Amino acid sequence: MGKRVLLIEDEPNIIEAISFILSRDGWTVHTHEDGTTAMDKVLGLPPDMIILDVMLPGRSGFDILRELRGHDTTRLTPVMMLTARGQEKDRELAMRLGANLFMTKPFSNTEVRDHVRNLMEA
Repeated sequence: MGKRVLLIEDEPNIIEAISFILSRDGWTVHTHEDGTTAMDKVLGLPPDMIILDVMLPGRSGFDILRELRGHDTTRLTPVMMLTARGQEKDRELAMRLGANLFMTKPFSNTEVRDHVRNLMEA
């Protein structure tokens, strides 16, 4: 059985690109676009990995990451953060809150695929 990735992202082009890349590589990709209800989605069917955008409608990815790390079900779930803002303070905050990886947009298809593979193998 393939691994399940939950992509929490609100930009349609990013959703389509990452879903395509990972599905072609054998992953089952679920998507969610709203920060307010993201934790409900995560806990409803806990994924093997989460790709989480920093800027989401309703709630920031940082707040969601903080809650993920505080919940028994998701404390150890690998989380790759995505952002269009590549500022060092954002990277530092993400890592301090427990992100496994912080990646800036734009990104290459190969880069996303390889990072997901590496995080899932760790």
